[in-house]
Amino acid sequence: MWLKALAKASYKIKLIRVQRLINIRMAKSFRSVSNEALCIINGQTPIDIKLEETAQLFQITRRNKSEKGHDTRTTTRPQNIDYDAQPEDWPHPADTVRISERDEDNAIQIYTDGSKSAQGVGAGIAIFIQNELVFQRRLTLQSNCSNNQAEQLAIVEAMEAIKELHIAQNVPREITIHTDSKITLQSLKNPKNHKHLINEVRKTAISMEKQNWHTTFTWIRAHVGHYGNELADKLAKEAAGKDI
Repeated sequence: MWLKALAKASYKIKLIRVQRLINIRMAKSFRSVSNEALCIINGQTPIDIKLEETAQLFQITRRNKSEKGHDTRTTTRPQNIDYDAQPEDWPHPADTVRISERDEDNAIQIYTDGSKSAQGVGAGIAIFIQNELVFQRRLTLQSNCSNNQAEQLAIVEAMEAIKELHIAQNVPREITIHTDSKITLQSLKNPKNHKHLINEVRKTAISMEKQNWHTTFTWIRAHVGHYGNELADKLAKEAAGKDI
């Protein structure tokens, strides 16, 4: 209801006007001061932003309540691996991931890929340390999962795998994660995207950052003969049951 009201310019102006009058009294300021400045002075969130945030939290809470009691577990991966994360699970807005437009020559290179076909859905992970293949894995997902969800799950699993690998002390804790999913990178950039898998990618990268790991995400063009990417693609197709 509130979002519909905000969509109408006249309603939005009225709401801002009311908040501005309150802010003027609180700050004992002149009427010529803008509402944005008054919000900063008083430590208030602009009312249109606050209402949008409140409406989104309500929708998420209601949707999550309606999903309770449904068993989505399987023998492979949970059927419902992606959903709106609860607000208390959101990372702090100041904690962001690093996305580079160019290929960074870090000591640890991770390649992930997802695959979806009539046979199934799969993901592949290939990890190289100083140009040596040290880890590879296939992940099989439920058929209702998307290609991008498979890729995002692979990224989360790859970062978790790094923690378990024996890495020499002289190897810099610098990681480049290559993905050919532009949707994944755009989702990571979008502060309003709080899907579970995107949140897990952010939270894992931020957690590793606090342990002196430096992780950079970058886009790689698929099927151009890059060994790491081709290997991840092959693993993903095998996991999905595709004929290669």
